[in-house]
Amino acid sequence: MRKATAGDWIGGARLRTLPLAIAPVALGTGAAHLLSDGGWHWVRALLALAVAVFLQVGVNFANDYSDGVRGTDKNRVGPSRLTGSGAAQPRTVLTVALVFFGLGGLAGLALTITSGYYWLLAIGALSIVAAYFYTGGKRPYGYNGLGELFVFVFFGLVATVGTTFTQVGTVNIESWLGGVAAGLFACAVLMVNNIRDIAQDTLSGKRTLAVLVGTRAARILFAIFVAVPYLILIFFSIFYVKAPLVYFSLLSGLPAVVITLTGKTAPEFILALKLTSFTALVFGVALAAAIAF
Repeated sequence: MRKATAGDWIGGARLRTLPLAIAPVALGTGAAHLLSDGGWHWVRALLALAVAVFLQVGVNFANDYSDGVRGTDKNRVGPSRLTGSGAAQPRTVLTVALVFFGLGGLAGLALTITSGYYWLLAIGALSIVAAYFYTGGKRPYGYNGLGELFVFVFFGLVATVGTTFTQVGTVNIESWLGGVAAGLFACAVLMVNNIRDIAQDTLSGKRTLAVLVGTRAARILFAIFVAVPYLILIFFSIFYVKAPLVYFSLLSGLPAVVITLTGKTAPEFILALKLTSFTALVFGVALAAAIAF
């Protein structure tokens, strides 16, 4: 078996999932600007972004390791993984995951110090623990249909509301609604990924939400996850004149829904995943700009 190349490690980081880390921080920062008398808090915003990105990459490598050693990736139809393919030693992949978790922890510590709210360290520690045990440990909750709940809470509410709070010491309705939207997009990305793997996960005993509810219901849930943020956008459109422009993100969101509802092959679902991730990024950044400016 060939050894992993630099390209393999970059692929293992799953860069296409990074919009799920960027969007909530953008939304939280836009919401914070409404409450700030001193303008932008760029240092805290960048630290929040570092926390989100490092944890996202850490989760991706941790999933690679855990699924690989469990044998879940034995029948994988998606992009090849480092551990499951044998391109990298499991211990090495785990070490890389822990390094990124550590970097996220350091960024979170710096953010806590600059904001002055030291109780946030407990939230950060909980986020790292939850990230690892998504597929790690003896009873990973990602194997029991709770993955969407995790990403909604931590890559939606916690990331968005936390970003706002660390910048201005309070939160607003814009932050909470933005967090719900970001969390639902993260759920949609996870759902379409798991729809692609329903047959393989069933064989491996991985009981994702898509496996538990079945293909048809999973496709419908995906469409709901994508649709609700645009219903939330109605609220923003009432109070912010530029918010309706965010509906242009449907140019990529609608194709993602159509492909997911009708797709049959792994490449189709991978395309839907990429489109959904891109939609989440455009939605988050554009709405943040509409709120702030």
